[in-house]
Amino acid sequence: MRPTSLSRATDNFSRMEREEAIDLLQRYVTSQSHIVHSHATAAIMKKVAGYLGEDADTWEIIGLLHDIDYDLVGGKMDRHGIEGHRILIENGVPEDIAEIVRRHNHILTSGYERPVEVALQAADSVSGLIIACALVKGGAIDDVTPRTVKKKFKEKSFAAGCERERILLIESLIDIETFYLLAIEGLKEARADLGLA
Repeated sequence: MRPTSLSRATDNFSRMEREEAIDLLQRYVTSQSHIVHSHATAAIMKKVAGYLGEDADTWEIIGLLHDIDYDLVGGKMDRHGIEGHRILIENGVPEDIAEIVRRHNHILTSGYERPVEVALQAADSVSGLIIACALVKGGAIDDVTPRTVKKKFKEKSFAAGCERERILLIESLIDIETFYLLAIEGLKEARADLGLA
């Protein structure tokens, strides 16, 4: 059941189509693992947005494009997000979407309060944790449950690159078990883009 405390104004985003976003992503990101990560983050964002009554299509696009500059910056986190914003603006992506991409680099930005920004922090991090859970099970996402994710979350050495504190930000919007369930459902729906069974 949705928390009743979510009575707030819904963000109104400018439009962009999913296929346009995928084409743009593939123009700038060559690493297959980063493309998979972008699709995973997008699938989780879409599911969470639907649950919260937000704009699921736009949240999915934000998930797809959030790391568009990753290959370009080559690990230089002081440029990550800034270059993404520039790329998106140069390609005609609406400023409201580009600005969320700019702000998502938690090394340069903090104080996430808008639901879309909170969800992006959590989705960006949990995607890798859940995919790692599926890979342990032979790539079978259907075998991953919220209980599995909860257990692996506590094992700091498992998917060690996953920033667990960013996942926990979602608790300002949704309880963690519901978030895991939504994230797993989103990844199941996107399994073809993720190479999962």
